[in-house]
Amino acid sequence: MAQQEVQNGGAENVASNDGSSAASFSALKLRLLVEAPKANDAISFYKAAFGAEEVNRTLHPKRKAEQELPLILSAELKLGGFSILVSDFIGDSVEEALKNGGNTISICLETENVSDAIAKAVSAGAVEEGEIMEGEGACCGERVGKVKDPYGFVWLICSPAKKCGDVAEGAA
Repeated sequence: MAQQEVQNGGAENVASNDGSSAASFSALKLRLLVEAPKANDAISFYKAAFGAEEVNRTLHPKRKAEQELPLILSAELKLGGFSILVSDFIGDSVEEALKNGGNTISICLETENVSDAIAKAVSAGAVEEGEIMEGEGACCGERVGKVKDPYGFVWLICSPAKKCGDVAEGAA
């Protein structure tokens, strides 16, 4: 039993190599990136098709005035006991991202200690992408950083999201 715990990382979760406590994770969420501005349509589809319940929504802070609908930075849906995040894909089109070897799914891990979690991932072989974002620009929570694992998957390391007020009926 002890051997299996070490293989599964149980011992590593107690403390990091320098003796400080390691980051522990409270949630794992898949993040689906939808070609902008279709995230709202995707959310409506997941609600109608699968009975998903929207529990949180964050709009992009730099919404252009000429856009009919604001871009969705992150909308959290509960589906079958799990959470998924749906976001408008900003930048290259989804098709362009796929052609260039990117993917439209990323994984979001929630932790109270974003910096330590990113440092641990980097020490294990991940590459940090950009700076830790805080406040309005952070999808998922108050702080978010990104790492890409050696296999090309993007992991968002986020502080737990604050619960926004009730999701506006007109936005869904």
